[in-house]
Amino acid sequence: MAGILLAAMAISACGSGTSSAKPQSTTPGSTTPNDTSLGVGVTNDSIKLGISLVNFDCIKQYTDTIRLGQRAVYEAFIKDINSKGGVDGRKIVPDIKEYCPLTNQQILTYCTAFTQDDKVFAVLGTFIDFSGDAQTCIAKQQKRLLVTFDLTQAIMDRSPAGYIVTPGSVPERSVNILLDLAGKEKLLDGKTVAVLGDSNVKSVVTNSIEPGLKKLGVKTGSTAILSISGGDTTVPQSQLDSFIEKWKTEGVNAIFMSGNYASAKQFVEKIRQRMPDVMLLADTTNTLAQAQQEQSAGVKPNPYEGLITAGGLTPKESDESTNWKFCADIYKKETGKDAEGAQQTIKSADGKNIIDNHGTISDACQLLWFFHDIGAKVGKYLNNNNWVNTVNTYGHVVNRGSGDYSSIHTGKYAADDNWRLQKYDSTVGDTGNWVPITPLQNISS
Repeated sequence: MAGILLAAMAISACGSGTSSAKPQSTTPGSTTPNDTSLGVGVTNDSIKLGISLVNFDCIKQYTDTIRLGQRAVYEAFIKDINSKGGVDGRKIVPDIKEYCPLTNQQILTYCTAFTQDDKVFAVLGTFIDFSGDAQTCIAKQQKRLLVTFDLTQAIMDRSPAGYIVTPGSVPERSVNILLDLAGKEKLLDGKTVAVLGDSNVKSVVTNSIEPGLKKLGVKTGSTAILSISGGDTTVPQSQLDSFIEKWKTEGVNAIFMSGNYASAKQFVEKIRQRMPDVMLLADTTNTLAQAQQEQSAGVKPNPYEGLITAGGLTPKESDESTNWKFCADIYKKETGKDAEGAQQTIKSADGKNIIDNHGTISDACQLLWFFHDIGAKVGKYLNNNNWVNTVNTYGHVVNRGSGDYSSIHTGKYAADDNWRLQKYDSTVGDTGNWVPITPLQNISS
């Protein structure tokens, strides 16, 4: 059970989502340098980057969705960038490491391996530690830059401003946007809403979800914070049993789930079995992987049916976008293979696993080009001080794995501004997907 939960969290956390952007000039001139030194791992003609990837060999027995060949995909996009002049004339020199996410021990050791032993300038990739300790080690303790996904604002705030940036979003923003849009659509009118989270996202629950519900004037039930340690779900399952019975007495008919743990299928299945008509909301679109695993396994009804989140473009919109074409064309040029789109479902030869090639391609393209564009704007003197100055004054940024609307600036280091209400529909494609409830909007605040 421990391995199953942590493996599920790892694959759910891998990925940026799918949406579109219009490729355009991505380096609108260099910023004026505050510091004329070069950062650690930077020479006149090269930049050393750490690339962190989940090793799916250690978790494939526990999860339905896996990624294969990640190293080759990242190397393909790095080769493309280097062939186009690198980052302001500097070639990327990758230092790629894979880690087993069943505990955070290995990724914590990679913090010192990347920074002290290998002396990289920045770390990119799927650098997952829900406690935030590994991210804080990179950015605060070792004073390196981190460009990744699956962060919270609370984790980012533990390090110097601008040292951690993401082309994606953070749950604190998605909570505010989801509740704002839900209020306008009157989705929660007449509902009694309970909140379900875990100790890793307690700050999101306390500082964002509960105040947001209060602001809407929504009637609320009890808040459940599950005690999840490692991957053992014995205690949290028992806690959830108690809260379900309490929610029934409180008349709860909607549950807002926060984070990757509380929205895992082990818990959602139990909720649906005992509260079949409850409305589910979540502050993360990573729930899609869990929903699709249930659909692939033939679970009926799918417990995630109708789950509401705040998200971006639909898979169809993404596949038809010029932005995905940009990434897919690079992948085709460098590998000779067609890139799998967001609407495709690829199964392993034995039929036991979904192969998430699209997620691997999308993440590599998005993260590397996001770093490229910021680094190129920093210009000749690439170091931490000038990086922070650049992200603080950047404004609109082209975001290859997102929509037309993205921005970074002082106090806002999560770029994605493409938002709409969406819900999971198991009838879309082979494994279900998001369908829009509201039109796409540019929400940058």
